[in-house]
Amino acid sequence: MNKYIEYSKEIKDALDNNLPIVALESTIISHGMPYPENVKTALECEKIVRDSGSIPATIAILNGKLKIGLSIDEIDFLGKQGHKIIKTSRRDIAYNVTNKIDSATTVSATMYIASLANIKVFATGGVGGVHRGAETTFDISADLEELAETPVLVVCAGAKSILDLGLTLEYLETKGVPVVGYGTNILPAFYSRESDFFVNFKIDTPKEIASVFNTQLELNLRGGMLVTNPISKEYSMDKDIINKAINDAMIEMNNLGIKGKETTPYLLAKIAELTKGDSLKSNIQLVYSNCKLASKISVNLHLIRGN
Repeated sequence: MNKYIEYSKEIKDALDNNLPIVALESTIISHGMPYPENVKTALECEKIVRDSGSIPATIAILNGKLKIGLSIDEIDFLGKQGHKIIKTSRRDIAYNVTNKIDSATTVSATMYIASLANIKVFATGGVGGVHRGAETTFDISADLEELAETPVLVVCAGAKSILDLGLTLEYLETKGVPVVGYGTNILPAFYSRESDFFVNFKIDTPKEIASVFNTQLELNLRGGMLVTNPISKEYSMDKDIINKAINDAMIEMNNLGIKGKETTPYLLAKIAELTKGDSLKSNIQLVYSNCKLASKISVNLHLIRGN
């Protein structure tokens, strides 16, 4: 498997010296927001991870290699290319590597590649889930199955609010994935601090979260853990406003016939347009917050595991 992986020098040194590492996805660079905001955000995410005690490992597929740790030039390349870069889930990895197709990794692909390097903590914006109307379309994100299979802790701001949050929680329950609220009993809804649903466990400190996840690993319980971190009050959006924007965006998306893996990038861009950029500002800030929390959890996990 190692012949397919290429580490940056920083990540190789971190692995050799048993330093805490936080995985970061690359779809947010290519598909999450426009250039140059995407590159600026990605570099700031890495800085926040470092400032909070861990080493950032942004992950992508470039020139037929699973790249763990990207250079500034590589991040800029993904940002400039934008939607020309293939959005890649676990399903696509082997094909894209074989054919040397440059790819941005989603949550599922990033989790899987991180696990190959024994990286246990990953920060993202929001995870995918069960899409609205999935009872007829069966549109369910591969992120959920990856959480059920891969032993990586994922820090997010909740499932993306364009999803059916209730069904997403039901799916995770069926798969045995614990959903933790950082300092809250209520499931965050990405752009908003609260939804109408509850998490499984409220945990108040990064150390406690790391301790529970370490126990999960030592018990050899299959799968990961989803840690939901509410967006700060300063950047949280009114539920009614964001829900109206989501509903309007979904109507237009359906009228245009957009389906599959293009739905999320389209909806996020349309919602940003409808909210006059407010949702994009919230999106960026919640990612920063998640990077900080993930870094602190990674530091504590390494201390607990004696690394």
